[in-house]
Amino acid sequence: MPRIAYVNGAFVPLEDAKVSVLDRGFLFADGVYEVTAVIDGKLVDNAAHLARLERSLGEIEMAHPVPLDTLTELQLELARRNELTEGGIYLQVTRGAAERDFAYPKDATPTLVMFTQERNLVDDPRAKNGVAVVTTPDLRWKRRDIKSVAMLAQAMAKQEAAKVGAAEAIMVEDGVVTEGSSSTAWIVKDGRLITRNLSNSVLPGVTRLSVLALCEELGLEVEERTYTVDELHEADEVFITAATTLVMPVTKVDDRIMSNGAPGPIATRLRQLYIETARRTSVG
Repeated sequence: MPRIAYVNGAFVPLEDAKVSVLDRGFLFADGVYEVTAVIDGKLVDNAAHLARLERSLGEIEMAHPVPLDTLTELQLELARRNELTEGGIYLQVTRGAAERDFAYPKDATPTLVMFTQERNLVDDPRAKNGVAVVTTPDLRWKRRDIKSVAMLAQAMAKQEAAKVGAAEAIMVEDGVVTEGSSSTAWIVKDGRLITRNLSNSVLPGVTRLSVLALCEELGLEVEERTYTVDELHEADEVFITAATTLVMPVTKVDDRIMSNGAPGPIATRLRQLYIETARRTSVG
């Protein structure tokens, strides 16, 4: 069965999915994106993903090509056509095709593309042993709260991690942790969870939001604040959160073994609860 993509109103075979070379997403990275997890054929945390999409579009003065309820219907239809039971749906909106000029064009029609990727989310084997991460300099721009398609700095960071066999790069600015190249970074110290407070310096993670709600249910103390690389290295537990990694324990940071080399109890419990909650609240 060929993979099916969605491009500007049409479901087409992936190999036939094309956009103009004048598309501003291609020329200027003038666009935003979201990735929604799919578990049991249903959309996880999708309302929050679409709310973040709306915010990102608003911050760059870009119109949405379709209403949000229609977008959800399109996502579900795309998952159905690809027989996607577990994985993710990538969604991208750009300002559309126009003659190359830096200023926003007045008459361009936004481009909407979507495709699916199969992934093992619930039984991801990495969760059993935890993953390794490395710290890298944060080379990004100043509006990281916008989920921009301009991802070169994150790709460079991820490549540095891949070179040493690590799963993720934890980005650092002036000695302070910002976030993972494609995740939110958390530490646990003396029973308290610590993660960055929201600002223009970090992306407002959707999985982060769900985990915060779980922490409140469990009565876990959370500090939303900046923290240093030294605090990261000295943490009792480290874990990352993202749509397609869910809650992922970290057992090695740079050359340091964390939580005795095994997934920590808090990360393990949060992962279990997150999956249970996702299955109960997903849309489809």
